[in-house]
Amino acid sequence: MSDRDPTRQTVRRAAKVSKSPDPRVAGLPANAPQETGRNTASVAPSPESSATSATSSAKSAKPSVKPARSSVKPARPAAKADAPPTVAAAKAVAAKTVVAKTAVAPAKMAAEPASAPPSRTRGRKLAPVDAARPAASKVSAARIAAAKQALAKAKAALPHEPERPAGPRAAKVKAKAGSEMPAAPAPATPETAKPKTAKSKTASTKPAARRSAAGSAGVSTAAAKPAPVKPAAAPPASAMPKAPSPEMLVAPAPRQAPSPAVAAPAAKSAPEPQETPSPISIDFEAFAGNLARMIEEGGKAMAAYLRPREDGTIKDDVAEDIADVMKTLGNVAEYWMIDPQRAVEAQSRLIGGYLSLWSSTLKRLGGEETAPVVAPPARDARFTDPEWSNNPFFDTLKQTYLLTANWAEKMVDEAEIDPHTKHKAEFYVRQIAGAVSPSNFVLTNPELLRTTLASNGDNLVRGMKMLAEDIEAGGGELKIRQSDHSKFKVGENLATTPGKVIFQNELMQLIQYSPTTEQVLRTPVVIVPPWINKYYVLDLNAEKSFVRWAVAQGLTVFIVSWVNPDASLATKGFGDYMHDGVLQAIEVARKAADVDEVHTVGYCVGGTMLSMTLAWLAAGKPGGIAEAGIRSASFLTTQVDFTYAGDLKVFIDEDQISSLERRMLESGVMEGGKMARAFNMLRANDLIWPYVVNNYLKGQAPFPFDILYWNSDSTRLPAANHSFYLRNCYLDNLFAKGALRLEGRQLDLSKVALPIYSIATREDHIAPAQSVFLGMQLFGAQSRFVLAGSGHIAGVVNPPSRGKYQYWTGETPSGKLEDWLDKAQIHPGSWWPDWMGWIEAQDGARVPARIPGDGAFPALEDAPGSYVKVNA
Repeated sequence: MSDRDPTRQTVRRAAKVSKSPDPRVAGLPANAPQETGRNTASVAPSPESSATSATSSAKSAKPSVKPARSSVKPARPAAKADAPPTVAAAKAVAAKTVVAKTAVAPAKMAAEPASAPPSRTRGRKLAPVDAARPAASKVSAARIAAAKQALAKAKAALPHEPERPAGPRAAKVKAKAGSEMPAAPAPATPETAKPKTAKSKTASTKPAARRSAAGSAGVSTAAAKPAPVKPAAAPPASAMPKAPSPEMLVAPAPRQAPSPAVAAPAAKSAPEPQETPSPISIDFEAFAGNLARMIEEGGKAMAAYLRPREDGTIKDDVAEDIADVMKTLGNVAEYWMIDPQRAVEAQSRLIGGYLSLWSSTLKRLGGEETAPVVAPPARDARFTDPEWSNNPFFDTLKQTYLLTANWAEKMVDEAEIDPHTKHKAEFYVRQIAGAVSPSNFVLTNPELLRTTLASNGDNLVRGMKMLAEDIEAGGGELKIRQSDHSKFKVGENLATTPGKVIFQNELMQLIQYSPTTEQVLRTPVVIVPPWINKYYVLDLNAEKSFVRWAVAQGLTVFIVSWVNPDASLATKGFGDYMHDGVLQAIEVARKAADVDEVHTVGYCVGGTMLSMTLAWLAAGKPGGIAEAGIRSASFLTTQVDFTYAGDLKVFIDEDQISSLERRMLESGVMEGGKMARAFNMLRANDLIWPYVVNNYLKGQAPFPFDILYWNSDSTRLPAANHSFYLRNCYLDNLFAKGALRLEGRQLDLSKVALPIYSIATREDHIAPAQSVFLGMQLFGAQSRFVLAGSGHIAGVVNPPSRGKYQYWTGETPSGKLEDWLDKAQIHPGSWWPDWMGWIEAQDGARVPARIPGDGAFPALEDAPGSYVKVNA
């Protein structure tokens, strides 16, 4: 636009108005409402202010712009490069007014064909402009009218912003304005200009043009109102902004000002949602359906539980158990409550822990890294999910639980009460703490929450179905499945070492295994396993079988397979098991192998029975053991002194044994399920609660595991036998004291003088190593004591081919286990070769292999026999 342009000359003449001393002539008052961001106001100024804006625009002041989002693509140019430059000058003159904010964000204006001035008021009231303007009388009316007309023409030549959607309040303002004010003249449609390198002044003309147009339309200066707006035409598809790329969604770039090379400001695209991790989709209809199915399966579980109780098959003794728990914990509470100061100190410790946790949690929420107030043990698998540490809610819940559980255990530990009551209290507190762990509930376990929401509750349906099946399988008692029972079958993939049953009576079957070598050691081996479990723990599979490995070393192996008794054998006691079990097996093996002596091996309670048999033989007459044909004795995790018998002693006191004897008197046997549950409770956090969560809450069937399958394949115990064992060993410890009488003889282990090999396992919870070590010192001959790694089962069933764990060897047991261990020598791997070397040292002579059934006892059936296949 040249300087001789009539419009520009008119603007220059109108600029003289801005020299008026009255500040109101130059624009709106300083307290006029202003708008920020993308919401701008369109104000109808007075003729004087319009002239002032036009004059200021002619001075080409640089526009001040807000940075635009880099994620927005620039729109097409909106106007020609030579549009009248009026907006920038208007901003320079009235920087504190609403009109100044109109030019702040050119990046937010869209370039479209202008059909009507856009409304930007968003429903706000405009500040009224005083009608009395003394300075205006000094200005020629003709000049003012000419300036307004010129600026109206300039405005009509400019492009306009696209109409933005307004809220309900703005819509009402528009409607009111349309009824009271005439419509503004429609501007002409601009042509699209290519961007130039020079600075564009197009955007600076828009606000001033709006004011000029409003003034030329006859808007009263006493009460300015927004003009009605016609909807803007939709832009063509090619002008629409492109969607931001994924990179922009992930990390939006900082806003930048538009390049001066662009002739028109970029159009602002609609806000795009940020890319966030997709939430778990919940099908509420499916979720509700699964909840209904879960309730249905829960009804089946409840029916399976109640049915045997209604017909009298099961008589619950829960009341007695609860009474014993309350009595025991009451003794602990009494100790603390009897002294008020002691009680306050105990409560202060707990509250102090909670306050420390609260403070730590607040610091963490504030963004500060803090160490946990309390942490679970390294081997505690309940809180391994990352959410237990990453999520503040679950982390606080976990630590609150650990603080409370540790406090309760310390309360018991510091209570000065009798040792047996304290031992019981410690056990009960551990059981309660394990049961109420937040990991055992859906709403407080993050992993269970994810699983439940992701499957729409289908996991709970599967879990409830398995619960009903397990209660049904337990005959009304919950028999937790610890392995996939469908994957195992005794005689097919368990207890598969070839052999023959060569003898049986009402208490046991004797199996002789087939040789795999041409030569065998002259002295055979007779193994006496525990009768509270089945023998095939020593013959699990080809890799883990101790029996198969021993046969491969050139041993002739015999093993006792105990009967799974019923009520008809209720009166069979320790004496019967000794005569018809241990001594009968030794006699048959000697005759079948045609030898005078055998090596004997006893495992767990089978070893206890074997040691009583040896003491009974030694108490009869001199040479009684040698006359019975016993060359040596090996004891695997066997207790003969029950001073440190471990947590099983929790179940042993006069009241509990008397109650158990009354129940056994009714059925004649100790049910295998009860014994299995007692053993599982010794390691509840490993053998109970993980399977409750996995089976019944996650709805996942357990993995096939041969040892756990064997563990659940329990047997019953004759009432007389079990009562004798509990009273004389666990309760009174008469065997270790030399005061036990069996079959008319006083048993004294000091009279047992033969080679003894004894192995204990370091992490045994059934036969603790300290107890085994102490018992070996009671024998009358020196013994070889070996301490193996791992626990009661895994430490014994540890084939050399796997290269797992370790074992320690040392001097003959004496003193304390800790002192012996300090001097012991450690060896990697399995203890089996060490035992085999010790056996060969007793008698290394070899003879041709013996075939089962070819001797004095013909084969009755193939191994593993029929007794082991009877379920409890």
